[in-house]
Amino acid sequence: MQFCHSREIWSDYAELVPGVLFAEGITHDALVEPRTFRFNAIAESRLASSSEGELPEVQAWRRTFSKMGLKPTQYRCASESLLRRFKKEKSLPHIHPIIDLCNAISLAFAIPIAVFDASKIEGSLEVRYAAGTELYSTFSGTLENPEPREVIFADQANRAHARRWTNRQSAHSAISNDTHAVLIVAEALHATADTDVRRLVATAADELHAVWALSAKTGILSLSSPVFSF
Repeated sequence: MQFCHSREIWSDYAELVPGVLFAEGITHDALVEPRTFRFNAIAESRLASSSEGELPEVQAWRRTFSKMGLKPTQYRCASESLLRRFKKEKSLPHIHPIIDLCNAISLAFAIPIAVFDASKIEGSLEVRYAAGTELYSTFSGTLENPEPREVIFADQANRAHARRWTNRQSAHSAISNDTHAVLIVAEALHATADTDVRRLVATAADELHAVWALSAKTGILSLSSPVFSF
């Protein structure tokens, strides 16, 4: 199996820096709360001096959403949405240990992180422009078709695992108590994205090892090295 971005995406967003992890051995009963507190504290410190919309990581995604023809304050990247909720509620709801951990890391870095159940992906997963015929599963149980030219995560079964790039993940590959293997994708476009995504990936890999005693396969993608095999 492989993860990649289309040549069109790289052409239109040359500043993109994707970081990817694949891990097997995830369980639903791990304790991660003490570890998430540290990342929450980092986010709280950053939000004390800047609003989420002022963070360079979020500003870069707002510019990207505008470039895609979306209103940045109507469709927000995943990390901005998490930061807004965290600022209001001072915490995030418990979902699943791997989601809770990745959400906390996303808060600290202000970088969107997507977590997919790898067993639900058919063949390769590509970030590309939609044809409009792909199927997207909502969490309410309905099926949607993305808009043509919308940026999606699509597999070889023509299923969209995320819509509007970092805005909406699909219910089809959402993490559940039965999830064993995960594909984790972090993407950034701000000026220090290369350094920050590398730190994020290293941090996530360390946390996965500490919690589940597993070694994740990791990669940093670029136009010259655009494919992650897992």
